Amino acid sequence: MKFCSACGAGVALRIPDGDALPRFVCEACGTIHYQNPKMVVGALAVWEDRILLCRRAIEPRHGLWTLPAGFMENDETTGQAAIRETMEEACARIELTELYTLVNVPHISQVHMLYRARLLDVDFAPGPESLEVALMREDEIPWDEIAFRSIALTLRHFFADRREGHFRFRVADLPPPPAA
Repeated sequence: MKFCSACGAGVALRIPDGDALPRFVCEACGTIHYQNPKMVVGALAVWEDRILLCRRAIEPRHGLWTLPAGFMENDETTGQAAIRETMEEACARIELTELYTLVNVPHISQVHMLYRARLLDVDFAPGPESLEVALMREDEIPWDEIAFRSIALTLRHFFADRREGHFRFRVADLPPPPAA
């Protein structure tokens, strides 16, 4: 960050009075610009024994599979974000049940939240961010082609919980991936 979004003056990286972390502070008006983690919200939508997956048409991870999810917008709830992202990426209508996984991804300053959901019908299609959309059973999921570790983790928890007949809220912290 180089300029203040409040007045346009230059900013300096320093620890403000009463804080413990460096922040960008406007040298003219004193506005403190906080940078906080991004929220990624989506849905694990189920139809009978199958899960709705999207093949990504955008970076990162173009061509790989994911649950419909994306960055939460201002002025929406996490539930609204999950419903919106599912409609945008899969043109699919869902009914949310409960928040299922919360995955902290601190090395990229993100928090991923996935809801369990019920697909309301099978009238879905790829949105502009998806190459294709499909309903898949557990044995059909291309595990080596899942775009994000948080999605693979959520899917593995879901299938394990489904086998046990009991779903519980899951929280996890993902460390940085191993160096290639």
